[in-house]
Amino acid sequence: MENFSGASFWRISSPIWTLSLVLVVAVCEASEYEYLSWNGGHSYGKAQQCIDIPEELRLCHNVGYQQMLLPNLLEHESMAEIKQQAGSWVPLVHKACHPGTQVFLCSLFAPVCMDRPVFPCRWLCEAVRDGCTPIMESFGFPWPEMLTCSKFPVGDVCIAMNVTSTSESPISGPSPVCPPCDNEQSIDAVLEHMCASEFAIKTKIKEVKKENADRKVILQKRKKIVKLGNFNKNDLKKLVLILKNGADCPCQQLDNLGTNYLIMGRKVGKQYLLTGIHKWDKSGKFRKALKKLKSHKCPAFEAVF
Repeated sequence: MENFSGASFWRISSPIWTLSLVLVVAVCEASEYEYLSWNGGHSYGKAQQCIDIPEELRLCHNVGYQQMLLPNLLEHESMAEIKQQAGSWVPLVHKACHPGTQVFLCSLFAPVCMDRPVFPCRWLCEAVRDGCTPIMESFGFPWPEMLTCSKFPVGDVCIAMNVTSTSESPISGPSPVCPPCDNEQSIDAVLEHMCASEFAIKTKIKEVKKENADRKVILQKRKKIVKLGNFNKNDLKKLVLILKNGADCPCQQLDNLGTNYLIMGRKVGKQYLLTGIHKWDKSGKFRKALKKLKSHKCPAFEAVF
């Protein structure tokens, strides 16, 4: 997917959770030898060093520690590569699909400085994966192979989390609002949704139908192109979008068919997924967001997924 000037797949709707790292020492069958052999396959071209987490590494703002190991636990050797890859995950943290998302990701992208590498616990990976995969799938992104949870340690010393919350249970289940509809009229929200999209148009909705677990969104013929990407105008003539896993989740925009919307999407397989829908607003804030599309640099999602 090429870089787009625009918005990404998830809105900045809630403050980042107050998280702190705890090292979990579990009494189980995993021995020191087993842990080290699991980790021993990694070889780095550079000696590991402790450096300050840079301000531009937005994914790990306020994660609970100030310094990180470089190269990291995903074998990224340069800070430029880490920033590019980590930027793809910032919208997911903002979606708050699980309270441990930031700690899990930062333990890999910006690992805490210790006398040996310490990986996230497998249960933390599984909890984040189960909580966030439904949202990722709504935008056509699978859980990536590099984060396969079976790779992470079951016991020994591993990274867990401590969440300031009234509930000890992880967040689970679908988002109360369909993820592509869960947005606000802000520049960041529009840009984030656009970055996860391959095209964007201004149009009205003709009809909405339920189709199994999805919702089919049929657009009116008249469309104004905002971003075309690799598509041509013929691709958009009979465009039908799919709101993935959206049969039952609320989407206020799809209840107002007479309104103009900025509608974004991307092709996944043979389907065109709806990745963002914003009310077309004539306010200065909305026009400013559209203008910023021309210069905004999106993270390279295809490098991660």
